[in-house]
This record gives sequence, structure tokens and C-alpha cells, in this order.
Amino acid sequence: MPLSEHEQRMLEQMERALYAEDPKFASALEGSGLRTYTRRRVYQAVAGFLVGIALLMAGMVAQLIWVSVVGFLVMLGCAVLAVTGWRKAPKPGEHPTGAVRRPVRAKRSMMDRIEERWQRRRDEQQGR
Repeated sequence: MPLSEHEQRMLEQMERALYAEDPKFASALEGSGLRTYTRRRVYQAVAGFLVGIALLMAGMVAQLIWVSVVGFLVMLGCAVLAVTGWRKAPKPGEHPTGAVRRPVRAKRSMMDRIEERWQRRRDEQQGR
């Protein structure tokens, strides 16, 4: 069921208030930040791996051993980055591996505080 116009306005107002109060927390709640970062890191590592292959081949063709060694090291480093980035990427709907899960009571009390602040602001605005 879609939200009414009043509910949409209230939701937008809550989002603006959250961004104004704690922009770092609000951006963390957007959800895809970590997944996007790790996906981008894996793509960059794959591109670097291909550059490493090109350097390795160029060094072999030009008979410059040091260029081939640099190409191999670039390939190795990018492969490590890609594998570690792929392993760290959370699955959709999954919490990041480094995140500590707090008990539900702590989340409820935080939500109660947020609701209380919201109600206070709304009461202040209506009283003006």
C-alpha cells in the first residue's frame, strides 16, 4: 500500500532531520555503501591484474626482465586484493563481518530515544 502525501512528507522530514543530526550515521544506513565499495575494489583489482599481464608480456617482448617482474608483482598484488575484497563483501541482506550485533533491547531503547526526539520537535513546531 503506498504512503499518503502526509506520510511521505513526514518521512522526508525525518530523513532530513537524521541527516542534519548525524550525517555519518545516516549515510551508513543507506545500505549499499560497503557492498559498493568492495565491488568497486574488486573491479579495480581485476583491471590492475590485466595491466600486470600487459606489463609481463611487454617485458617479455622487449626482453626487459625488470618490467616482467613488475608486471608479475602487480598481478600478484591485484589478485590478493580481489580475493580479499570478494571474501569481505557481504551478501544481500547480510550484516558486514566486522559488525557487532547488539541485543534487541539496545536497539529498542535507541529507537525510543529517536521517537521521543521526533515527538518533541513536532510538539515544538506545533506550539510556534
